[in-house]
Order: sequence, then structure tokens, then C-alpha cells
Amino acid sequence: MNYTDPVRSSQASSIPIPVTPALPPKIRILIGAVVAIGPGKADLLAAIERTGSISAAARKMGMSYRRAWLLVEAMNSAFREPLVETLTGGDGGGGARVTKLGEEVLRRYRAMESRAARSVAPELRRLSRLIAPARRAR
Repeated sequence: MNYTDPVRSSQASSIPIPVTPALPPKIRILIGAVVAIGPGKADLLAAIERTGSISAAARKMGMSYRRAWLLVEAMNSAFREPLVETLTGGDGGGGARVTKLGEEVLRRYRAMESRAARSVAPELRRLSRLIAPARRAR
């Protein structure tokens, strides 16, 4: 398929551009040297939202509970209000829930990822042609 180069043409914005899945862009929102949210933290937030538990989310993602807890603490500290609240136990034990702010942060982050992927897709395709084949699969 032949695409117009967006650097050289103002008509490129009307052309549908598929995203190159082999080289997706990764967005990290930094506060100084600390990552407030990035791909892994967003995936963890989504897993907590689905499972209602930090430990279950950690298991699904193949990480330790401690690592997940540290990531949750880092996210909670980076924003004005917590993104994840822990719930005290009862018959079914405790759990965790993503707050309204956490839902909004996750929604906005995913929208940024999507927009960034579409925006850089033409250049990413060109760049991917320059990468050695053995390294593309990583």
C-alpha cells in the first residue's frame, strides 16, 4: 500500500494509516525522574479494575505482589488523589478498587497512546524498515 508522506504533504491527515504493531510507541508521563504513569502502570490499573484486587492483578501480570504494591503507591503519590484504594477485609477478604480519578487517568492515558500511535505510524513504518530483522521480533 502506498501512503503519502505527512512530512511532505498536507493531505496525509485524511489517509487512514494502520499502526505498526511490531514497534508500538511507548508513552511515559514523567514527574522529574519518576514515571507517574506509563505502559506497565496503565496495564496494572486496568488489571486491578478487572480483578478488584492488587494481588490478583499482579498474578495475572506475572509480577510479585510487592512490585504491584510499589507501583500502586508510586501512582497514588504522583497524582492529586489516589488512583487505587484498598478495601479492608471482611468475609471475602479485602480488595482494591480503581477510583474515579484512576479511571479518568487510565482513559486519558489510553487515548494518548492511541493518538500517538496513529500520529507516528508513517514514520514508524519507515523506521521499522531500517531495523535488523532479528531485532524487530523482540
